[in-house]
Amino acid sequence: MTRNDRLNPYAYLLLLWGGLALIPAALYLGGLSLFPWLELDSIKAQLLYGLTSLGTAPYGILTVLALLLICYLLLPRKQLVPLLLSVSLAMGIGLVLNHFLKPYFGHPRPNVQLLADNQGLSLSDFYQASAPARRTLMAQEMTKLTEQTDLSLSPQIAQHWQHEVGFSFPSGHTLFAVTLALVVSYFLLSAQQFLFTSLLCLWALTMGFSRMLLGMHWPQDILAATLLGGAIALFSLLSVERWRAIRQD
Repeated sequence: MTRNDRLNPYAYLLLLWGGLALIPAALYLGGLSLFPWLELDSIKAQLLYGLTSLGTAPYGILTVLALLLICYLLLPRKQLVPLLLSVSLAMGIGLVLNHFLKPYFGHPRPNVQLLADNQGLSLSDFYQASAPARRTLMAQEMTKLTEQTDLSLSPQIAQHWQHEVGFSFPSGHTLFAVTLALVVSYFLLSAQQFLFTSLLCLWALTMGFSRMLLGMHWPQDILAATLLGGAIALFSLLSVERWRAIRQD
C-alpha cells in the first residue's frame, strides 16, 4: 500500500465524521428538539426502539460481533488483526469516557425534563436518588403522564424509559454507533467497500435520531457524542497503526 493509499481512507473518514455531525449541529444551533414529535406507541417508534436496542447491552455486543463477521467476509485477511485491535481500543475508551462524563455534566434527559415541566417532578430529588429508586419514580410518573396527557408509550418504550434513568450528556448509544462505524469504515474504505460504508454511517446517524425522538437525548448530546466518537476513532486507528509500525522496525 502506498502512502497516498494510506491517506485516502483518513480523508474520507474526516468527511464522514463531518457529515455525521452536520445534522445534530444544525438542530442544536437552531434550538430545535425532536421530542416529543413522535407518537411513542406507533410503528415508527417501535422501529426506532429496535434500532436503539442495537446499542444497548447486551445487544451492542452482538452488533460488534456481527460487524466483525461481515468484515471477515469483506476484508483482506491482513486487515483483520488491525481491525480487531482498533475496534477493541475504541470501544474501551468510549465506555470509560461515557461512564465518567455523564455524572460529571449531570444533564437531565428530555423525558425526565418533560415530567418535571408537566408534573412537578423534582430533578434534584430524582437524580440524587439511587438507580432502583429512580426506576420506581419513573414508573410512577409515567403512569401519571399517560393519565393526564395524550402521550402514550408502547410497553417496550415504557420499559426503556424506566431502565434508562441516568444522565443525558453525552449520548452513549450515539458514541458507540459513531465510534464503531468510523473505525470499521476506515478499513472498509481501504478495501473500496463504499456501499457498506454508506449503510454503516447511515445506521450511526439514525441511531442519534432514534435517541432524540424517543425522548432520551437532546441534540447537544448527539453532537457531543458524534464529535467525541470521531476523535476516539481517529486516535484508536492512529495508535494501532503506530504500534504496528514500531513492531515492524
